[in-house]
Amino acid sequence: MALEKEKQRLLQTSRRSGYSSIQGDSRPTSQKRLSNGKDDFAVAFTTTQPVTYSWENIEIYLETSQGNCFKRSPPVQKRILDNVTGCVRPGEFLAIMGASGAGKTTLLNCLTFRNTGKLKILGQRFLNGETVNTDTLARISGYVQQDDLFVPTLTVKEHLQFQALLRMDKYLTYSERMTRVGQVIHELGLTKCENTMIGNPERGIKGISGGERKRLAFASEVLTNPSLMFCDEPTSGLDSYMAQNIVQVLKNIASTGKTVVCTIHQPSSEVFALFDRILLMAEGRTAFLGPVSEALSFFSSQGLPCPPNYNPADYYIHTLAIVPGQEIESRKKSKEICDAYESSQAGQQILEIVKANRSFKLSESQEFPLDEVNVRKSPYKASWFAQFRAVFWRSLISVLREPAVLRVKAFQTIFISMLIALIYQGQTLQYDNVRNIQGALFIFLTNMTFQNVFGVVNVITSELPIFLREHFNGMYRTDIYFLCKTLADLPVYVVFPFIFVTIPYYAIGLNPEAEKFFIACGIVILVANVATSFGYMISCLAGSTQVALAMAAPLIIPLLLFGGFFLQNGAVPIYFDWMRYISWFMYGNEALSINQWVGVRFNDTVCPNGVCTGEQILKNFDFDPNLFYRDIGGLCGLIVGFRFLAFFALLSKTYRKN
Repeated sequence: MALEKEKQRLLQTSRRSGYSSIQGDSRPTSQKRLSNGKDDFAVAFTTTQPVTYSWENIEIYLETSQGNCFKRSPPVQKRILDNVTGCVRPGEFLAIMGASGAGKTTLLNCLTFRNTGKLKILGQRFLNGETVNTDTLARISGYVQQDDLFVPTLTVKEHLQFQALLRMDKYLTYSERMTRVGQVIHELGLTKCENTMIGNPERGIKGISGGERKRLAFASEVLTNPSLMFCDEPTSGLDSYMAQNIVQVLKNIASTGKTVVCTIHQPSSEVFALFDRILLMAEGRTAFLGPVSEALSFFSSQGLPCPPNYNPADYYIHTLAIVPGQEIESRKKSKEICDAYESSQAGQQILEIVKANRSFKLSESQEFPLDEVNVRKSPYKASWFAQFRAVFWRSLISVLREPAVLRVKAFQTIFISMLIALIYQGQTLQYDNVRNIQGALFIFLTNMTFQNVFGVVNVITSELPIFLREHFNGMYRTDIYFLCKTLADLPVYVVFPFIFVTIPYYAIGLNPEAEKFFIACGIVILVANVATSFGYMISCLAGSTQVALAMAAPLIIPLLLFGGFFLQNGAVPIYFDWMRYISWFMYGNEALSINQWVGVRFNDTVCPNGVCTGEQILKNFDFDPNLFYRDIGGLCGLIVGFRFLAFFALLSKTYRKN
């Protein structure tokens, strides 16, 4: 009887929530093109597709290796979640609570199909009676993660516009997307800061407050009007007032008919009062799942009444926690509570609701569009060119809006180039000065290498977490991000190398012909871009700034030794000879030397017969003038080769297990 009532309730909920089959269109109202203008557009984004999400007999194990490098033992399975069953329905706000290590974050990761690669998961998850998968869930849900990751140089409004261009359905026009952005800014109280840069205190960029950042994270997910919302610790790092403000936002979202699930740690009594239902966890098991008002009576029935004037949330968490020094008694008490819940009326009612959702199927006229999601060939809502326009626009803004970085690069380039000019100034074309001139050319190469490699490493590794999150949210492709990042950075790695060569070139006394000057600038620009490509590759392989910086120097130094300055090409041991051909120092040094000395003749008593030629100087350094175009081709090949390796390394990070 209870099962039939639950089926009827689910069916009535689906009818009240705006499900429609007008003229054979099985899409929910929130996805239809309405014909009456702005008012109908507003209605389309206030109606919500009903979603009942249930999970049944969820068990999660983590395999841990045993033994050491000398003796291996079979891996041991550690159970993290034990037979967890639950359900959340449209219009409900469910809070998952428990002490540290209770399993609440693991359960949320399981429900959202995230961060579960090393875990063995058993059990079933159902969305409106259908078995759910990653693509289906991502299509109709939003996920606000604990860490707020934003591009700091964008304003609040620009960030939401970027999200709207890539995450909203294709049938919406640009003006409709921007209208929705304005609605969300107003709904979440971001009007005051909509034109303020998001900022990043760690990078010295002032921006919005912590509470505004959290509301912006919600705005990014609410923008597409998802039917199901997940939040991981939404109040972390906020004061009590701001925490209550954020939870009130979630409460308002649930009141529109959406299904909201969040994990939360030590909520205040005011925040606790905003929850519709709570899921208390202890040692990976369900200690209670039901309305907030029924939790007090359940614990009282177990002889654990909450004291007067005591925050119920604190009491539940403290009661279910494993107290240090009292582990045996704490685990025994938690087990008794979990066992009592399973046999209680509240526990049996949840089982009936889950069973009803599992067997519940909407009729054909109200079919839930899971099939449409499953057959999609592409997980992206925007076309390739739309993705390119949006990501390239953001990449350009990121470069142009960090004047401090550009100023530092400019100062570094000008200062070092002037220092080189002062040190090497006035080198006349005499045999005794050849070594000095070669040293200046080699300084061009080494400075361009280290300056650009380490500059790229810091930028790329800081953006990787943002890229991975947005990519997994189905916003844009890996090749789009990599191409846009490359094109946006290209002017910087052309202009600064040109300035770096221009300042000391004539002060040093290098080959004065205009053609030779521009060729030297071109070679240094190519070397700078090879170093940039190498920095991309290191960053994408390492994934973190610390690892990338640790890898960079040991990989650069061996290539530096084969540049022809410390060791002549002909003296390289045969078993290391192959390393010369992946050294941009060798290609760049030989090309700059050929450009400097070919066609040069000067008189000097030290020279044989009193006359020195550029060809003789090149021969002394074991450089071949006929290999100039090979050197240019080698530099271009290294640019392309390193970037391809960087792209494939980045692509490998986007693969994850289903």
